[in-house]
Amino acid sequence: MVPRCGSRRLAPPFESPSVRQTLKLAALAAALLIPPTAQAQVSKAPADVRGGTYVADPNHSKITWSITHFGFSTYVGQFPSVMANLKLDPKALAATTLDATIDTAKLGTLNTALDTHLKSADFLDVAKFPQATFKATSVKSTGERTAEITGDLTLHGVTKPVTLQATFNQGGINPIDKKYSLGFQAKGVIKRSEFGVKSYVPNISDEVTLEIDAEFKAAS
Repeated sequence: MVPRCGSRRLAPPFESPSVRQTLKLAALAAALLIPPTAQAQVSKAPADVRGGTYVADPNHSKITWSITHFGFSTYVGQFPSVMANLKLDPKALAATTLDATIDTAKLGTLNTALDTHLKSADFLDVAKFPQATFKATSVKSTGERTAEITGDLTLHGVTKPVTLQATFNQGGINPIDKKYSLGFQAKGVIKRSEFGVKSYVPNISDEVTLEIDAEFKAAS
């Protein structure tokens, strides 16, 4: 019901000319932030991806890991500094090349004491092994937007084969930096003891779950 004052109709707040004008301007500003051309160029279909060479955006690429603690709880942490190079052709997926370098010294759990312990010789020994690397040796399609990536992971000075299950998020023009970008997620499990990180196994789980988020930018 619209309130009245005597015989005069009182306009609801959103019918005020000034408010309507403000709303119109806000809608226009939002539309300008993501141009229609940018929206139209985003696709979740791998076949639409532009072939070429890509570099991981370090601000939007990370590895989240988790392990169990005596079976009572789960520790979660991240490697926030990941550098990677990707070369792909959507028509020849098997020819994909991917290599990544992880700065293990930047490991973080939001617990300073735990971070220090995990970086010590008991675990990653980052003073001796400041980096981990991954180099893909095989990429196989497993579905419309999924693939199995097998590669050599070098961690703590030991190299072992690791298989990741990857999902393609989307490709297209990033509306912020206007660069053609690709997004992926991947999951995998490793046994840390196989890489010489054996402290407190099995009380602190041998298996480490990895969840990878990567945003790649077309190389200029």
